[in-house]
Amino acid sequence: MPSNTFLSVLIIAGVLMGAVQSAAAVDLSNPAFTIEGKVTAVPIGHYQFCRATPTECTPNDAPVDATALTDANWQDLVAVNSEVNAAVAPVTDIDQYNVEEYWTYPQSAGDCEDYVLAKRRALMNQGWAASTLLIAVVRQQSGAGHAVLLARTDRGDLVLDNQDGDIHVWNETPYTYLKRQSQTDSGAWVDIIDQRPVLVAAVH
Repeated sequence: MPSNTFLSVLIIAGVLMGAVQSAAAVDLSNPAFTIEGKVTAVPIGHYQFCRATPTECTPNDAPVDATALTDANWQDLVAVNSEVNAAVAPVTDIDQYNVEEYWTYPQSAGDCEDYVLAKRRALMNQGWAASTLLIAVVRQQSGAGHAVLLARTDRGDLVLDNQDGDIHVWNETPYTYLKRQSQTDSGAWVDIIDQRPVLVAAVH
């Protein structure tokens, strides 16, 4: 699994080679990128969030394929992931709002989708394009659902996760990826074609 230090070395090497630009195309034959499938149903929590905040769920004009990763914006990812994880206390929607699903920007507590929304907004405020910050729904090894933020960079789709303080390439995480936001429309969702072998948790 690539460490944060290892990724930093890759970033610096790319800068020294003059290979990093502000935006970049992606090679979808590279397993570091998730593969987009068909348009699919919007998660009910995100649908309700979009109805409450429609400006957050609009088509992306001239969407950027990927953000070219530099040392500076890598540090942005690390800082935002760490700061939001530390600032927000984990609590379920049932415990906080007495409903199964309620996506919103957290004040001091929230569940996984709320962490993702806060991280996405923070990075967009720092200049990241909406089309490169994609909420994804995954299945944990336990079978439970979960949400993470995918940051699409020229080095791969990087995962910001409230359950992990480090940032990893998507295919180095222990989840099955089900669906994510469309790059062309923040209010639409597409399937993720995850053909990796299913990991089975060891039983002790």
